[in-house]
Amino acid sequence: MLGIIGAMTQEVAAIKEAMKDVEVRTVAGMDFFRGKLCGKDAVVVRSGIGKVNAAVCCQILIDRYGADTVVNTGIAGSLRAEIDIGDIVLSSEALQHDMDASGFGYAPGVIPQMEESVFRGDPELIRKAKESCARVNPEIGVHVGRILSGDQFISDKEKKQWLSRTFGGYCTEMEGAAVAQAAALNRVPFLIIRAISDKADDSAGMDYEEFEAKAIEHSVKLVLEMAK
Repeated sequence: MLGIIGAMTQEVAAIKEAMKDVEVRTVAGMDFFRGKLCGKDAVVVRSGIGKVNAAVCCQILIDRYGADTVVNTGIAGSLRAEIDIGDIVLSSEALQHDMDASGFGYAPGVIPQMEESVFRGDPELIRKAKESCARVNPEIGVHVGRILSGDQFISDKEKKQWLSRTFGGYCTEMEGAAVAQAAALNRVPFLIIRAISDKADDSAGMDYEEFEAKAIEHSVKLVLEMAK
């Protein structure tokens, strides 16, 4: 069973339209659409914004729907000059940039009392995503790297530079690492897919609305091609 999590209504709606034999069930305030996607068993759900929503959503997919693969789609702000608006970033790994237990001697991003704080995307899913994107989005760049997540919309140049310097991230958003952690704890392979909608700096508010629709289009086309 393929579980697909989106944070936003628009991206989930586009994927849902491609599904057949859909059954809807509401759990924890989230509508889970179960059916056939490109002939495969799949569940598509909008988690809502933020890490808690994303983690709860992922756990429900695994516990109640038996998801054995989880893909999280969405948009993000670029942290690197070579990653342009409209490009796709695939998660080699994901971490929470707002996890801060430095008062106890831990480095930023480290989760106390856990063996891992950096959660690695599935290599086979990364391979499939790269190949799929080349077929359906040949005009954009595809990057494989670290995705940073936090309950913050980053629109400050200094914060962007700190994130890049401290964590070496490729992009920043608000859900991916929570999905990654929940999937990893359950030993379920995952991939975080992010289409770049802004530069995560002082222009982010302006960039976001203008490029959001295009970014969603790219990620949806990629997910549908992967499902095939």
